[in-house]
Amino acid sequence: MPPAEPSPPYLPGAPYIAYRDGELWVEDVRVADLAREHGTPLFVYSATAMRAAVAAYQRGLQGRDALICYAMKANSTLAILEVFARAGCGFDIVSGGELERALRAGAAPQRIVFSGVGKTRAEMRRALDVGIGCFNVESRAELDVLDEVARERGVRAPVSLRVNPDVDAQTHPYISTGLRDNKFGIAHEEALDAYRHAASLRGLSVVGIDCHIGSQITSVAPYLDALERVLDLVEAIEAEGIPLHHLDLGGGLGIEYHGEHPPTPDALWQALLARLDARGHGHRRLLLEPGRSLVGNAGICVTEVLYTKPGSSKHFLIVDAAMNDLPRPAMYEAYHAIAPVRPRTEPPTVWDVVGPVCESGDWLGRDRALAVRPGDWLAVGSAGAYCMSMASHYNTRGKAAEVLVSGAQAQLIRARETVADLWRQERALALD
Repeated sequence: MPPAEPSPPYLPGAPYIAYRDGELWVEDVRVADLAREHGTPLFVYSATAMRAAVAAYQRGLQGRDALICYAMKANSTLAILEVFARAGCGFDIVSGGELERALRAGAAPQRIVFSGVGKTRAEMRRALDVGIGCFNVESRAELDVLDEVARERGVRAPVSLRVNPDVDAQTHPYISTGLRDNKFGIAHEEALDAYRHAASLRGLSVVGIDCHIGSQITSVAPYLDALERVLDLVEAIEAEGIPLHHLDLGGGLGIEYHGEHPPTPDALWQALLARLDARGHGHRRLLLEPGRSLVGNAGICVTEVLYTKPGSSKHFLIVDAAMNDLPRPAMYEAYHAIAPVRPRTEPPTVWDVVGPVCESGDWLGRDRALAVRPGDWLAVGSAGAYCMSMASHYNTRGKAAEVLVSGAQAQLIRARETVADLWRQERALALD
């Protein structure tokens, strides 16, 4: 009997990112062809994977009055925003720059919600002038400033207060946002008084309540805990004569990076809607703000192996992608799957995969078994979210190119930055 064929390496994102005929494909495009044409580091995204992720939320919310607002901090490249806008999404923004990006991508202003703890007066004015759907307000001080700005503009600002329910999302502390020690939202025990205050301000129109407990959540339980606490507040607020037109239950659903099994969006919403119905709130308009779960496993980062550097206790694989391209491992010690674009049949060696940036924290993966040689391409998985959007120019490195694939078509959606691009806004010394 002939020996069994070895299993291909694994990257999250199937069936849209998968091996075929001994090499990696994104949909119907060979990754090697894209690397050869556009160079590396290179981000490659599957548009079909993004549409399928949105469709899973839409299935879970079928028959409900609901608006899916893509949390664009996950990845704010314009063409990706256009994919989500065409799929029927609104947008969750956290800055004036994100507002302009959403508008540029064709978003209807009334389908935009503005979150974030530090909105400036200028950002508030611009958002009011274009007519965004809602401000998710995160402090009493912000209520007062927004009231003042709205009255100056002669309008009433639609507001939802972000309530911090003090629920542990069981995720990394840097991306947990729903505990009392986090900077986000208004404390649960202070929320009722904050709503009374908001309702008293002439420049504000109270329209909803908002809750977001964190990111990369992999179980239903924290959502159900938060929902119970929010519904308790809804009932107390409305008992004061302050009607709430929508519930914004945030986002945060996790994806697979390394063997996690988060609930699917439709399964998550089946559980949440059952609880809403049981408590008599199933009629309410729902807003939700998914980000990572829509785009995270729709993307990879392709990088070239520059050098192999064996050592006495560690072997280093030096690649041309770095912490400025993929910040999550350095920031969170996050795991991203790493696999060859064209697997070799020779025995693997265990490597630490590192970049060329001058920091010991510049690593993409530790203790990875890979059979590679200089000149090979590797794919870093789960790179659709919080990679390009968090990328920097550290060590005067230009940002990578980005390509979007749909079926057998591939489009360059961001050109690789040149060194001249990096200092375009700088000015030469003119002082003595």
